[in-house]
Amino acid sequence: MAGDEKLTELNPKLHRENPNNADHDTQNWGKGNHPMTAPQASYLKALAEEAGEPEAYREDMSEAYATSQIDRLREKMA
Repeated sequence: MAGDEKLTELNPKLHRENPNNADHDTQNWGKGNHPMTAPQASYLKALAEEAGEPEAYREDMSEAYATSQIDRLREKMA
């Protein structure tokens, strides 16, 4: 099994068929300077790992910056 397949198999957050982590609606996430929400953090962390950019996730991000990272990574993965 290839490394990416094994990572996806071992981490349920990376499964596309899991409705709790796929295709989240970022339109409802804040655009201010508030800390990112827990759902944003969870989704961004999984998405960054799946996209091969774990450095795209940091715990200290604002909602707005996390949203922009999510949008960028979703575009990359499309």
